[in-house]
Amino acid sequence: MIRIVLSAFADSDSATRAVRSLVSEKLAACGTIVPGARSIYLWKGVLEDNAEVLVIFKIAAANEERFIRRLGELHPYDVPEIVSIPPARWNEAYGRWVAGNSPA
Repeated sequence: MIRIVLSAFADSDSATRAVRSLVSEKLAACGTIVPGARSIYLWKGVLEDNAEVLVIFKIAAANEERFIRRLGELHPYDVPEIVSIPPARWNEAYGRWVAGNSPA
């Protein structure tokens, strides 16, 4: 079983540091860094409109709790976006690759 986890970062440098750590620690098989995102949201009563970098992580479901905890430690935001999505289907070979890059 695999999970897709979405997380937005303020910049490419902080996103890259988090992805490198999580992949090196084998908590994520891959993190795809997607620049050019724009988030509009309320924060402490103020309407914010900011450029962000979206990261799409691919992880083994067995690592989900450890991954979420560690991403929270690495993330620079006070309240980081960490959204885990169980895909309905995936390529079997890809699923084996994701699982093979996991300590579980």
